[in-house]
Amino acid sequence: MTEELKADAQAGAGGAHVIDASGHVHLRDEPIDLSPYPLEAWAALVLFFVLGLVVFYQFFTRYFLNDSAGWTEEIARYLLIATVWMGIAAAVRLDRHIHVDFLYHFLPRAVGRALATLVNLVEIAFFGYASVLTVQLMQKMANYRMTIVDLPMNLVYGACLVGFACAFVRAVQIAWRDHRRGYSALERHDSENVDASA
Repeated sequence: MTEELKADAQAGAGGAHVIDASGHVHLRDEPIDLSPYPLEAWAALVLFFVLGLVVFYQFFTRYFLNDSAGWTEEIARYLLIATVWMGIAAAVRLDRHIHVDFLYHFLPRAVGRALATLVNLVEIAFFGYASVLTVQLMQKMANYRMTIVDLPMNLVYGACLVGFACAFVRAVQIAWRDHRRGYSALERHDSENVDASA
């Protein structure tokens, strides 16, 4: 190995000695830290995995057995809905939902802080009201069943309710965290200043 390649490899590793004098590579893995991922993200992952299994079963029965399982399409649709709603809660917990922070670059700090607080309050109100509406919808649809599988439709709306309720709780935690530290991800959007822990 040439000296130029060794120098490039060492420079690429931030100056650490990755390649020794004899040309052997020495790498160490960083310890795996799963703590940043909230419970909602793990629930969404499990639902997504089950969704993948159902879709694979649908594919297998349709194209290999030439006898498609009719229930898979409906169940896959409902699993996708549940996955998305749990994903919403996980995004709120990590403060990773869509932000429009362009305006905050031009606002005075006090105005930006007030606007960010208003955004937090609107978010809390939205998820809280959506939870209430979902409960009301579940009460009205208590007797409805799924089309192919004989299960209550409230299972689907229950997944939406869990997602909205978790997002509501996480939005309250994020608002309290932002209030305590004096800024939000909208105001200080650089990765060094945003703390995802609530």
